[in-house]
Amino acid sequence: MYNKSKHSILLLHIPMLMVVVMLLMQPLPVCAADNVTTERPRIGLVLGGGGARGAAHVGVLKVLEELRIPVDVVVGTSMGSIVGGLYAAGMSPEEIEHEMLAIDWGDAFQDSPKRQDRSYRRKRDDDLYTLDARLGVRDGEIKIPLAFIRGQKLNLLLSKLTLPVAGITDFDKLPIPYRAVAADIETGKQVVLRKGSLANAIRASMAVPAVFDPVEIDGRLLVDGGIANNVPVSIARKLGADVVIVVDVGSGLSKREDIKTGLDITFQLTNFLFTHNTERELQTIGKRDVLIRPALGEIGGGDFKQAKEAIAVGEQSAREAIANLQRYTLDTNTYSQHLVDRTQRQVAATVIDFIRIDNQSTVSDDVIAQRISAKTGMPIDIKRLEKDIAQVYGLEIFDSVRYEIVKENGKTGLVISAKERTWGPGYLQFGVSSSNNFKDESIVRFGVFYTLTQLNELNGEWRTGVQLGDEPGAFTEWHQPLDPLSRYFVSAKADYLRNDINIFDSAGNRLSKYRLNAAGIELGVGREFGNWGEGRLGYRRATGTAQVSVGAPAPELDFERGEVFLRLSDDKLDSRYFPRTGHAGSVEYRSSRESYGASADYDQWIFHYMHAFSWGQNTIITALDGSTTPDDDAPIEGLFETGGFLRLSGLQEDQLSGQHIGQLSLVYMRRLLKMQFFESYAGMSLEVGNAWQRSEDISLDNTITAGSVFLGFDTPIGPLYLGYGITDTSQESGYLYLGPRFAY
Repeated sequence: MYNKSKHSILLLHIPMLMVVVMLLMQPLPVCAADNVTTERPRIGLVLGGGGARGAAHVGVLKVLEELRIPVDVVVGTSMGSIVGGLYAAGMSPEEIEHEMLAIDWGDAFQDSPKRQDRSYRRKRDDDLYTLDARLGVRDGEIKIPLAFIRGQKLNLLLSKLTLPVAGITDFDKLPIPYRAVAADIETGKQVVLRKGSLANAIRASMAVPAVFDPVEIDGRLLVDGGIANNVPVSIARKLGADVVIVVDVGSGLSKREDIKTGLDITFQLTNFLFTHNTERELQTIGKRDVLIRPALGEIGGGDFKQAKEAIAVGEQSAREAIANLQRYTLDTNTYSQHLVDRTQRQVAATVIDFIRIDNQSTVSDDVIAQRISAKTGMPIDIKRLEKDIAQVYGLEIFDSVRYEIVKENGKTGLVISAKERTWGPGYLQFGVSSSNNFKDESIVRFGVFYTLTQLNELNGEWRTGVQLGDEPGAFTEWHQPLDPLSRYFVSAKADYLRNDINIFDSAGNRLSKYRLNAAGIELGVGREFGNWGEGRLGYRRATGTAQVSVGAPAPELDFERGEVFLRLSDDKLDSRYFPRTGHAGSVEYRSSRESYGASADYDQWIFHYMHAFSWGQNTIITALDGSTTPDDDAPIEGLFETGGFLRLSGLQEDQLSGQHIGQLSLVYMRRLLKMQFFESYAGMSLEVGNAWQRSEDISLDNTITAGSVFLGFDTPIGPLYLGYGITDTSQESGYLYLGPRFAY
């Protein structure tokens, strides 16, 4: 039987049913899980490790922002932790690109402080002919650093880049929640860093074992996370990511033909770990996820100079994945709101309420604090702070010196952390110096030097050295600062040396050679001027003999030295071996008196000055050297010597001696090659000077004009020179010289 009321009700529901059908026919929205949802998925960005290849991450970020794809969490390993951390901190892809291309990566990976930042005491180490490498001595055992690079400059770089979020210690409160992945070197297990210093977390995540010093966090020694989880997809999912966008920049395994050295084998073993855990993580990628693998080709993990090319490759690879990425594009208004919802990056100047020194060494806190010029109640001047820290590090007793901005009880603090070297405080160095003029003169000297620092809280120091070869000798020296800034000091030294003084005729023929044997002491007190100069008053006392070793026999001479000296010196050169900028010099007055214990009374003045300036790869060095005995009355042990390469080139080593010497030099050099541990130069010199026995003989009319051409090499074992010199009197000589030559 027809029921009219039921039919009417059915007719009323038809429009509603049609709406339901139409909705069901629409494409499903992108969802966060397999279950249907109208909410957009939570997107996690996973950036893998790969060294310089990780610059490609920046190109990917540029495309993601162009497509208006929101990023809700960022997880990174190694280089991915750097790019990801900076992005999570609020930097735009363009800002990250600018910083990455502006960084001098070669300098960032060098631990040695710039010479201008080294203390004046440490600059004087360059006067020795030691190798750069040092063996540490601690508790009677030989120690070596934990890694090749301590990462001092990298620490400062990361601290500066993350400064706007330095007070945020919970990485969930960054503009984008973030995690860095490191590995515990004790267990090999991954460590996910979610709190603390962002700069420190990034630094730990990229600490490649044996290359960078490990980073200690919460009692664990952390290294590059790539050995445990190089593409940490699983971590992003644990943070609630429904969809992951993964960028894998790993180089994979090397082919057999590319494995040629032991270092290649070491890298291959490391790659086994990286590749295995990467494949494990990538197996979890689903249909809704996006995997981007930039085709970086021959760009290697250490090719930071190709960062620009890597960024371009990353951008291109992301564009090739646009079809998959666009599924997550937001409309303009929604994306704009997403950006607003992020915590905004703070760039205002940070005013310091307190300063704290975290001193992990035996020297006084004041040794560090008095070198830091930051003041409470004032904004931080980052450039000045970095300069101050560089000078603390220039004391060369710390593994690292870094700063951190902290928030405590509503106040902002500056914490300076200084960690002493684990492979000190004693250091053993070896040195070799050699010269050969391809005629009848060959000199080889070997040295062993031991330096013990941090004798007390003011960083007193004791050094002992032994030299073997044509001029054997030994010394022991004590240097004691009297205040935290080392402005005032006292010193004491005892030494023994056998050296030669040659006597030549005007034609360049050696008439005789005296062998001097002397043992003595030197006491000094002085004032340092910052890290660039010194004034010193001292007393020398020695006893010795002078005996003819070549030439007509003569009675042995006994002599006594007793002199007071006053010396002012400065050193602002950027390099002791091949200076390109700066100047250095000294002036010294010596007064020898019988009342001081000397065999004879006489006065002497010694003056040296050199200046270097450069343009491009070219350098000009000018130098003026002079030494004089005003009354022409110095005994043989007090004579001055000159001659040899760059000291009237063409003459034999120390061919000339006299009461007076003088020389004006002009040197031109062009740098041919610059690598991290090797530089080469081609150069030429013009020199004018002589040695004179009497004051009245000093004249421009009887000077010697000399010149040279040379190749110079700055090597890990010291400066090496190969040259040829000739004088206007047709004296010529070839030179092979190992050891410092630009002296003053």
